[in-house]
Amino acid sequence: HTIRTLLRRRMAVALIAIINAANVLSVVLLVRFIIDGGKATGHELVLASINIWWTNILVFALWFWEIDRGGPDRRARDPDAPADFWFPHMSEPAAHPGWAPNFVDYLYLSYTNSTALSPTDTMPMTTRVKLLMMGQSITSLITVLLVASRAVNILH
Repeated sequence: HTIRTLLRRRMAVALIAIINAANVLSVVLLVRFIIDGGKATGHELVLASINIWWTNILVFALWFWEIDRGGPDRRARDPDAPADFWFPHMSEPAAHPGWAPNFVDYLYLSYTNSTALSPTDTMPMTTRVKLLMMGQSITSLITVLLVASRAVNILH
């Protein structure tokens, strides 16, 4: 069971890394396309930036889900493991007995980080998740500001 779980976790992390790398490459290619004066309609650029932005949200939700406290399997086995994220419910355990983050909590965290470009209600506690959140914010910032602003410029 332990070997299977470890293999599954490594495969999940590898797949998340591949999707993340492909999304970053998409941002780089799209930015290069814009800088080199590529011809595309504003609608095409908006759609491309929306796809990149939502992929960014989903891939980082998966990162957060897999990394926090060693992943979902480890969180289930050891709910007292040191947290990578501090969720608001964790401040008052007596008010929320048995509460544990689920995937929607990580998806919300990823969405708010991509939208606000910073943590909102859930704080990163470790260096690795702070760096992940920075990477997510940079990707969102480039996608939204550079790509979307160019697309809007074309639309007018």
